[in-house]
Amino acid sequence: MNLTGNHEPVNWPETHYVFVERVGPFQQNAPAAWESAHTFAAALGEHNRITGYMSLYRMGPQVYRAGFILAAPPKNLPAGLEYEKFMGGKYCKFVLTGPYNLLGEATGKAWNIVAERKISVRDDYAIENYVNDPRVTPEDQLITEILIPAE
Repeated sequence: MNLTGNHEPVNWPETHYVFVERVGPFQQNAPAAWESAHTFAAALGEHNRITGYMSLYRMGPQVYRAGFILAAPPKNLPAGLEYEKFMGGKYCKFVLTGPYNLLGEATGKAWNIVAERKISVRDDYAIENYVNDPRVTPEDQLITEILIPAE
């Protein structure tokens, strides 16, 4: 697995975020949330500029949000999507290069590194920011930023 071993401190900016939320085990809910979110992409894009894709998640209780980063607050938000102005903040960033099916293992490893290094974590959503487009990027070249909320 190609995961950066050193974290990079970053500040995630305020973000206009539209998403589908699921509560419960990530292994089941993450794929279901993305499957649902993708059904809204075309309708959302008719009235809004989608600038990226990201998921937000909390470990306890397990909450997973699959969604879209927008350039501005949404217009004509399709029923079934929720909107939040995500406040961002300070994060420890790790980068995974490779297929999305490695994200569970990579995320677990990133959290373990944070714990081993005794980095203070705040109670907030963690982020998976999908840097490139899986429709045109080979799986082994997909880049995902794993961001863990730090104090």
